[in-house]
Amino acid sequence: MTLSRSTDHQEIRDAVRALCSQFPDEYHRRIDSERAYPEAFVEALTRAGWMAALIPEAYGGSGLGLTEASVIMEEINRSGGNSGACHGQMYNMNTLIRHGSEEQRRRYLPKIASGALRLQSMGVTEPTTGTDTTQLKTTAVRKGDRYVINGQKVWISRVQHSDLMILLARTTPLAEVAKKSEGLSIFLVDIKAAMGAGMEVRPIPNMVNHETNELFFDNLEIPAENLIGDEGQGFRYILTGLNAERALIAAECIGDGYWFTDRVTRYVTERTVFGRPIGQNQGVQFPIAEAFIEIEAANLMRYRACALYDAGQPCGTEANMAKYLAAKASWEAANACLQFHGGFGFASEYDIERKFRETRLYQVAPISTNLILSYVAEHVLGLPRSF
Repeated sequence: MTLSRSTDHQEIRDAVRALCSQFPDEYHRRIDSERAYPEAFVEALTRAGWMAALIPEAYGGSGLGLTEASVIMEEINRSGGNSGACHGQMYNMNTLIRHGSEEQRRRYLPKIASGALRLQSMGVTEPTTGTDTTQLKTTAVRKGDRYVINGQKVWISRVQHSDLMILLARTTPLAEVAKKSEGLSIFLVDIKAAMGAGMEVRPIPNMVNHETNELFFDNLEIPAENLIGDEGQGFRYILTGLNAERALIAAECIGDGYWFTDRVTRYVTERTVFGRPIGQNQGVQFPIAEAFIEIEAANLMRYRACALYDAGQPCGTEANMAKYLAAKASWEAANACLQFHGGFGFASEYDIERKFRETRLYQVAPISTNLILSYVAEHVLGLPRSF
């Protein structure tokens, strides 16, 4: 685990920064104001090979680890972009790589690596169950060589800009399993084939330019060969993607945090009021310094979670804690940046209000801070289960 900034995957950082420099603040500001998808930016990342970072070299990818993938996501956000437009491919990839069959890997991974296919979406959350995943109501019933899907999902992102989706559904009724985490299965869904053939997509307008949707399944048929791994083991498989997601989100929040501290440090050094730079005042210095310290601490936990993940070791605790620390640190940095820019912080041309909205999401998603606290209380500290 490398801690020195000078040797911290610097070649990756330099290359990603160079690509991001082709998409300055004005680009992301325009995309946000138009509520559009950063198609050109995602395509440039794909052409440069960054979206195939986790795909093994044998299938056309770079064969990098989650640590390197997290650096890529961090640099996108630190450069003023929003990895939320494309990070799904990173964490969804591991579910397919680790649990898919060889035939599935050979069929899909080379096309994903080349950009011919996108795997950007994961269908887990439901309106009546939220993060209580074992209670989900969407069902997949085997009928010959097909599975028939019925149910509903919500907050499913990038569906409109993806070709494939990882879908979690119940294949054995809850009443018939010994453990509530059993009887869930993962499927790979061809989104374009599913549209109008049993799957309906309804966009959800929201405060962040983050394309997300409700999905409705009405007798959607998918080939049985699209089952990933063994039937009934999907909950265990999906944790592979969820732990990766939390570590990557932590990296994105760290990138945001550095973006905010970079911007506000520069501004308060230059901004003069009452004959002195406002950054000379401890009331300004301390919140910025505190946020920076917390970003640095979160950074260490991010690397710890990624190192464990890449080593194939359990990392649920570390991934959750990294996400919690990083989301908290980025939000505190965002507040300091907005506060000390004063009225200018609310002006779109400064980009702070856009990044402020974007980083606020991670107090809620992909798992809320309270649920992380509950997880640590129960599984680490051994306290009684609270729900």
